[in-house]
Amino acid sequence: MPALCRDCCLVADTLPPRCPTCGGHRILAHRSLTTLTIAHIDCDAFYASVEKRDRPELAARPVIVGGGTRGVVTAACYIARIYGVRSAMPMFKALKACPDAVVIKPDFSKYSAASKQVRALMQALTPLVQPISIDEAVLDLAGTAALHGAPPAAVLARFALDVERSVGVTVSIGLAANRLMAKIAAGRGKPRGFTVIDAAKAPLLLAPEPVRLLPGIGAAAARRLETIGITRLGQLQALSDREALRLLGEDGLALVRRARGEDARRVDPARETKSISAETTFDRDLAAVADLEKPLWRLCEKLARRLSDAGLAAGGVVLKLKTARFSTRTRNARLPSPTVLPDRLFELARALLAEEATGTAFRLIGIGAHPLVPLALADHGDLADPTPPRRAAAQAAINALRSRFGDTAIARGRSLDQAAGLSRGERRR
Repeated sequence: MPALCRDCCLVADTLPPRCPTCGGHRILAHRSLTTLTIAHIDCDAFYASVEKRDRPELAARPVIVGGGTRGVVTAACYIARIYGVRSAMPMFKALKACPDAVVIKPDFSKYSAASKQVRALMQALTPLVQPISIDEAVLDLAGTAALHGAPPAAVLARFALDVERSVGVTVSIGLAANRLMAKIAAGRGKPRGFTVIDAAKAPLLLAPEPVRLLPGIGAAAARRLETIGITRLGQLQALSDREALRLLGEDGLALVRRARGEDARRVDPARETKSISAETTFDRDLAAVADLEKPLWRLCEKLARRLSDAGLAAGGVVLKLKTARFSTRTRNARLPSPTVLPDRLFELARALLAEEATGTAFRLIGIGAHPLVPLALADHGDLADPTPPRRAAAQAAINALRSRFGDTAIARGRSLDQAAGLSRGERRR
């Protein structure tokens, strides 16, 4: 059976438990090892790993990335996860579960820089790289064996070592016949995992798993399936096409095929980014419009920067508010023309905020861009207002200065008066 040493990337027809070349014991053997070409790569506890990279003294400590006692966990290292800490968990619950954790405010500029390094190493393997998020992507390595002088499995093992050496974080890899199974494989054996699943074994492997294993099936969908007696993927696999349509509606056939491990999606490097947003949780609930406008402005600045970095512009804005009782409100509106200017984003978002801030206390505010359009369409100005091009040029200069000297290098007057209601993370930035 083909085997791979993950420590020296040796590929052979068979290998003993210890590699005869390097003595390494991370031996991966699978009958389809040298033929599969679809890989899902997921950085391990990415934000926390970057923080540990920069603070080696924290290597053996539980680390939580997040903000404030009223915020939520953005990321948790694997040591913290042993105590039950999970992403999106309220911070007070995380600290109750793991009181000795080191809590670090997120530094997204640092994470973005590390992500770009990892992405560059991916693109050296194949042009078919489809980013899924800041810390994961799917790759199609078909036809690259001749270029790299090795099958995709060996190339991926070498890539994982390169990431550890040059970026200082680890990755887990799933290698399979399609995107769905590659993603599921990447989630097994973390951290530093490398799991191979071929098409023939997919249905048998999936059958005993809960329906929540499938990407896209959340808690609500799982509850709906449970009402008709379906809790395991094997139960979905057993449905005929007629039963799937009758029980699950128009999406039933696709769901059953996914439960069997089937996925016809191709790796598409041109996949559009679906959303760009920014949000913050307050240290105390805020109700007054004036108090809410201050963090909203800072988020509009952050959103404008993220849009520019992504080569995109906002065709409209989405305002997100979470009440003191954890009820979420979202409101959206279109812009007259696309923009990446924070003041234009703020003007529209403030109007949406004024309609909602009628005495209700809020614990969180967020701003997003939707729809997203190409940056080239933004801020051209018109006869009524010819100033956007000049303002866009000024904003680009501000962004350049902040990229070089930090976010505090230059600030607008509106940013200087930070009220007590802002989270500590917002005040620091």
